[in-house]
Amino acid sequence: MPEISVSTLQRRTTNLELEGHVALVTGGSRGIGRAVAIELARAGANVAINYLRNEESARSVSRVIEGIGRSTLLLQANVGNVEEIKDIFREVEKTFGRLDILVHCASLAVFRNLADLTAVQLNRVIQIHSTAFIVCVQEASKLMKTNGGKIVAVSSLGSQRYVTDYVAVGMAKAAVEAAVRYLAVELAPKGIRVNAVSGGAIDTDGLKVFPNYEARKHECELRTPLGRLGRPEDIARIVVFLCKEDSSWICGQTIIADGGLSLRLLAL
Repeated sequence: MPEISVSTLQRRTTNLELEGHVALVTGGSRGIGRAVAIELARAGANVAINYLRNEESARSVSRVIEGIGRSTLLLQANVGNVEEIKDIFREVEKTFGRLDILVHCASLAVFRNLADLTAVQLNRVIQIHSTAFIVCVQEASKLMKTNGGKIVAVSSLGSQRYVTDYVAVGMAKAAVEAAVRYLAVELAPKGIRVNAVSGGAIDTDGLKVFPNYEARKHECELRTPLGRLGRPEDIARIVVFLCKEDSSWICGQTIIADGGLSLRLLAL
């Protein structure tokens, strides 16, 4: 077994293993994306934050990261638009000259049953969750081609289990998880690892717009063996783990982090 260098041990001890790395987080201004951006900064990375509308939330994350001592770049763009995605990566390259980590957290919450779902809504959800992920990976891999890299997508249990009023998002997340498997194989020869993290019910503003939020929240708490909803930080810490060398043998996997909810999940 090769010896671990002193410098590597020091980075792990001080939690700065990602020092000098550049990360891009789509949907990084709120919820899970915000938590991911901050955790990456705590691990030493400089972070580019993509957001759509809420500039103040994005600036708030930026202030936290700069307070940690890391650099940030705010990128307002709609990841449902391919040209705007390409602009994001041009700005990252222009500012940092490299990219080591991509985390796709951008999402669109459309809660409709089959009868009420329109084709426009379905296509929009697929654009934001799955098409955008693939285009982002295409662009990211160009910047990672000489350095290797880590790519993580945020998924959800609705990709594998039935959740009421979740057909559009569930389909899109299932496509993301399938893409992770394919992309992991294609990009592994370039030293790029691709994985996903699937959370259970995570207590964010996005969850609060779910139909019958209070009833569903209570039901999830009852069904979760650990007795609570997930927090954005629960997912963020696992995302960051997948960006570190300790996870170097994990490739093309979707890690379920749900407090045990899926062990009891029937239909929500």
